[in-house]
Amino acid sequence: MAQRLEMLPATIPPGIVVERPHDPEHGDFASNLPLRLARAARMSPLEIAEKLASLMQSAIIPQDEVIERVWAAPPGFLNLALKPQWFQAQVEAINEAGASYGNVDTGAGQRLNVEFVSVNPTGPLHVGHARGAVLGSGLASVLAAAGFDVTREYYVNDAGTQMEIFYASLYARYAQALGREEALPEGGYRGQYMTDMGQAMAAEFGDAYLEMPQEQAVAELGAIGLERMLGLIRQELDRLGVSFDVWFSERDLFANNQYATAMKLLEDQGFTAEREGAVWFTSSALGEDNEDNVIVRRTGQPTYFASDVAYHYDKLVEREFDGVIDVWGADHQGHVPRMKAVLKALDIDPERLTIIIAQLVTLKRAGATVRASKRTGEMVTLEELVDEVGPDACRYFFLARAAESQMEFDLELAVRESADNPVYYVQYAHARIAGILRLARERGITWDDGDVSLLGHEAELALVKKMIMLPELVDTIARTLAPHHLPHYATDLATAFHVFYDNCRVISKEPDDEALTKSRLKLCQAAKNVLARTLTLMGMSIPESM
Repeated sequence: MAQRLEMLPATIPPGIVVERPHDPEHGDFASNLPLRLARAARMSPLEIAEKLASLMQSAIIPQDEVIERVWAAPPGFLNLALKPQWFQAQVEAINEAGASYGNVDTGAGQRLNVEFVSVNPTGPLHVGHARGAVLGSGLASVLAAAGFDVTREYYVNDAGTQMEIFYASLYARYAQALGREEALPEGGYRGQYMTDMGQAMAAEFGDAYLEMPQEQAVAELGAIGLERMLGLIRQELDRLGVSFDVWFSERDLFANNQYATAMKLLEDQGFTAEREGAVWFTSSALGEDNEDNVIVRRTGQPTYFASDVAYHYDKLVEREFDGVIDVWGADHQGHVPRMKAVLKALDIDPERLTIIIAQLVTLKRAGATVRASKRTGEMVTLEELVDEVGPDACRYFFLARAAESQMEFDLELAVRESADNPVYYVQYAHARIAGILRLARERGITWDDGDVSLLGHEAELALVKKMIMLPELVDTIARTLAPHHLPHYATDLATAFHVFYDNCRVISKEPDDEALTKSRLKLCQAAKNVLARTLTLMGMSIPESM
């Protein structure tokens, strides 16, 4: 056998995976190694698997503290089963780790800037913005748990044409509230929120801003309106459990010369040209399939793209982040290639920038699409959504779909108090465990001395196996930037606990079962810790009772 195994290639072929089988009968892990070796070894995959399994079973397993058994499975897999004692010991490890369980060192301290929401402060947040907010904050939490040094950032677009239109619209609504005829500017903001803000300012300031030069009044009222709109955005995001380390002002890019520096670099590198009275970024000069884009309009005013160039220069060069992750809405899809191109033109590795596009959201109620607010007849705002279903439902459902997938948000399901609602189902599992532990304390039962070696029931071990997946999941999400796996894991973990609860009585009435009761209470404590950590990573509340 040893002689035949020497025929196996010394190099490791590509495509080898070790994964958890869907069927528990196939062990705890399975590898396709024999399948990948077969061609080079000129042996059947099953023959390689059988010989490797036999060798490991006789020479390695007797001394191994983790692996209990290795066997071959058609058409050529290696299956591995771990020892129950190892799983039992993980209960102690989970309880010892407590709130830090799940942390890994994938990031090794790399500095990441995660920018999300970044909505123009010209109106309230709506449902689409909510999805980006939850995706960004959820991803940032997992990245921090994975060992990255994460900065959560909101880019405030407080410069440019749209802000000028916002200021002029606010002035018009303010003047109208005082009885003066004042037309909205072309493309002005017409939402009810602008009328309300104008009336509030008229009540607060009277006609003080009508008695000064209009240009000055527009500027001063606009500055007040900007701060109030930002305050409203902060308030709405806070209700959703979303916070930021940095609120970065677009105006600072011009005041602190990042804009001038970035534009000069593009010019020096030969990537700008004047045409039709405007300044263009000539991305076509890179030899790629890129269209040239205007960075300075004929009026001399920078475009949004120009500001984004300066902003990313600031993040990647001046602030020296190792990587930048932007979470943008679906309407920004076309902006991605030119951002990658301009980084290349600035001699910045485009791989340091990752852009996640959050697709559209459709609200459903009773199977019908909800297109407008009941109150205003306009867009459904984030405030209204949180009022109706609560922040936890928002966070779970927005996280549960991959960013690149369009989603339907079922408003009725989100508030249903039943196992059909995954939010209720997961949180109820935590509350149920908390109730069990409270009952034990009331009866004077302690479980620090519980013997985990007594945890041999199939449902007990299944629960442990599900709990120990959290660190691996954190690592996977950090590498793939796909936080939608987290809510599904939370649901699976809750299911594993409910199955355990249904099959294993935790607090026994029989004195002879005291040792088993203590061991199961220790298992419950571990499950509570992992559920709590999972809910924390998702930004959801952790109920002690329901």
